[in-house]
Amino acid sequence: MADVPSRQTVSAALDRAAASYIDAEALVDGEVRLTWPGLRSAVLDAARTFVGMGVRPGDRVALCAPNSAHWVVSALGALHAGAALVPINTRFTATETWDVVRRSAARVLVVEGEFLGRDREAELRALSPDLPAVVRLPASWTGSDAELPELSEDQLCDVMYTSGTTGRSKGAMSAHRQSIGVAAAWAACGELTSADRYLIVNPFFHTFGYKAGILACLLTGATIVPQPVFDVVETMRLVERERITVLPGPPTIFQALLDHPDRRSFDLSSLRLAVTGAAVVPVVLVERMRAELSLTVLTAYGLTEAVVATMCRPGDSPETVAHTCGAPMAGFELRLGDRDEVLLRGPNVMLGYLDDPDATASAIDADGWLHTGDVGRIDERGYLSITDRLKDMYICGGFNVYPAEVEQALARLPGVAESAVVGMTDARLGEVGVAHVVTAPGFSLTQDEVIAFCRERLANYKVPRAVEFHPALPRNAMGKVLKIQLRRENA
Repeated sequence: MADVPSRQTVSAALDRAAASYIDAEALVDGEVRLTWPGLRSAVLDAARTFVGMGVRPGDRVALCAPNSAHWVVSALGALHAGAALVPINTRFTATETWDVVRRSAARVLVVEGEFLGRDREAELRALSPDLPAVVRLPASWTGSDAELPELSEDQLCDVMYTSGTTGRSKGAMSAHRQSIGVAAAWAACGELTSADRYLIVNPFFHTFGYKAGILACLLTGATIVPQPVFDVVETMRLVERERITVLPGPPTIFQALLDHPDRRSFDLSSLRLAVTGAAVVPVVLVERMRAELSLTVLTAYGLTEAVVATMCRPGDSPETVAHTCGAPMAGFELRLGDRDEVLLRGPNVMLGYLDDPDATASAIDADGWLHTGDVGRIDERGYLSITDRLKDMYICGGFNVYPAEVEQALARLPGVAESAVVGMTDARLGEVGVAHVVTAPGFSLTQDEVIAFCRERLANYKVPRAVEFHPALPRNAMGKVLKIQLRRENA
């Protein structure tokens, strides 16, 4: 089971794993196979390299790369150097990425390969001399004799950027004790042990892949097996070859796996645990996962500002798993506020948004309650069900999409007088965006033109899949766009 180290820091967790699981595999990525002492040695080399580059405690290191052994070593190395980690969504465009790098004041940006290309980087540096140093993976972590700092559990551990309802991303800050604490609670609910081999399909830039993934493995000795992009056949190959026991992910992953015509040609008998959520989970899917794959299936609820706040428990019925997000965990208190908004309070609520005290005050009230913007109900057992969202956010392929951000991009397209973006049910991705557009006088736009414009400026999951044109958008007496009416039109 996951024990929280007496020193609640990531470095203490890795030190403990290296001392406790000497011969066990810590990280498996293709040809890369590292024991826990081997991983610790690689991480210390990376940490000393960062220190040699001038990284000091309190600095930020941004990381934009797909799931891999390189990501793990880079991230843990940055944390061991005393920096706060800033994971960046790999689906972001270059513009979105540089915006996060700039606002986080990152001293170093770690990327895979060429990223922008050296010519483009030189052009940006000419415009902005304060851009950070860039490390390209796979990096040569030379190490040095640099002395590594002692970490404090109250020290800033990471800044996870998430879009808000205003359309501007915000950096949710967590201390080491918080990132470790929530990872330990998740691991305990999932009964994770050193015997587990954990296939991490959830992106490392997301709290689910990073904290409920990498950090949970650090605390339990479970083996980290990264997969950069979900591919159902490759996933089944990895499960068979690496004897994977734990596979979290959105419901679409399990639906694709169950329905694949070649599934029975792979040995998936090692799987024991699936944790899902981030979308509606049909009861029949839970039943099939249990019956056809002999899996324990759990659902959970969380958000970047609190990571994982509720979770089902092994033994819960398929109906409970499908229709609820479980009971509070990780020391969280749960209650409903005005309009049945889900409120959370506990030791792992974020420290606040980086350099945004107004947004922090709006999110966390004077009594310490985090206002999630989600609407829910709580049953007699204390299990939470999410019934709606106060915010306009919808979920596409497991990723949150905030319409305000898409609408801001559309506002830059000549010919768009105004727009409203809503989510529409999609069999494969859960929800996709529909842009309702009013064109300016004298302009004519097509759906393809609007989508192409968005694709140049937004990550793929944010790009609307359909565009509908209107002479005017429906509004209430106060002039607010009636998105509920637009959603009905797309139902």
